[in-house]
Amino acid sequence: MLIYLLEKEFKQFVRNSFLPKMVVMLPLMAMLIFPLIANFEIKNINLCVVDHDKSSQSQHLIQKIQSSGYFRLTDVAASYHEALESVEQNSADMLIEIPMGFEKELENGRGTKVLIAANAVNGVKGGLGSSYLMTILNNFSADIVVARQPVSAQLTSAGFEIIPQYWFNPTLKYVVFMIPALMMMVLAIVSGFLPAMNIVGEKEAGTIEQMNVTPVSRLHFILSKLIPYWLVGFVVLTIAILVARWVYGFKPQGSIGTIYLFASMFMLAFSGFGLVISNYAKTMQQAIFMILFFLLTFIFLSGFYTPINNMPGWAKAISNFSPFKYIIQVVRLVYLKGNSFADMVPHFLALCGFAVFFNGWAVLSYHKKK
Repeated sequence: MLIYLLEKEFKQFVRNSFLPKMVVMLPLMAMLIFPLIANFEIKNINLCVVDHDKSSQSQHLIQKIQSSGYFRLTDVAASYHEALESVEQNSADMLIEIPMGFEKELENGRGTKVLIAANAVNGVKGGLGSSYLMTILNNFSADIVVARQPVSAQLTSAGFEIIPQYWFNPTLKYVVFMIPALMMMVLAIVSGFLPAMNIVGEKEAGTIEQMNVTPVSRLHFILSKLIPYWLVGFVVLTIAILVARWVYGFKPQGSIGTIYLFASMFMLAFSGFGLVISNYAKTMQQAIFMILFFLLTFIFLSGFYTPINNMPGWAKAISNFSPFKYIIQVVRLVYLKGNSFADMVPHFLALCGFAVFFNGWAVLSYHKKK
């Protein structure tokens, strides 16, 4: 009986003019575009400069700021209030004011002050931009101190060199952190939305009544709805992995089989959740709103954008009920650190628990009406 039901589902899937195209184009376009957009690196900060000194040292400082790659010089103002107007008009994100006598004070070995003001409407941008500027100013000050020392002192001074070593993401590219999470987000959209639309679609078309009068058991009926989209999920995952490898040169440090194993359990869990939504929804519109609400909730509680440790205590507790949390952690660990299955057994057990719970709920919540 199950074989005939699966044959029906696959025929309906292939005959649909939209679904096969979406299964291919969604992961392809998402992996090509989203990693470049979902980027939290702060660059191209618009900077307004107020240079009262107009000396060689002040010009050297401005050039050092521009060459850092984080700032764009968008305006040069004559006074602080004029620069503030530039910030208020959103043509500048930050301003730096170099005082009169800047070079003279440096040559005499006395301290001098530089004013940094940031637009903190975007707190992350304002905070990181100020930190970048302070780091550049500290390096500029250190260069001046070294330059003022006699050559003999520079040769005999006992110093040390700091060589930072960045583990797991040596290039510090944010896209490396986002790609594994985006792969799972695309996988969830396909494995969650499509099953959620399936049963409720038959309700609206009226074909569910024909199924209800057949001797098909609830288990076979749910399996026939679950298995096709579970297999489609592997196609989506494969496309996402290939795009990450060929376009971004991003390949897992661990076993690709581990990713497929954990992803298979995640797809079972999320497809079962989609079927639960479909059982309770009476219209397609209801199903879309319900799955969208839970999908966004799961994503924001998973550490997709921000670390879970940054969340308040109640949010950390709720995040344990998000399947996204476990699969995103697993894929990042395999891709970036090369962890093996033995290192992630608790994650696997959690995903198995979600799969049993949601699919069991889907079977029990489907009621045949004769």
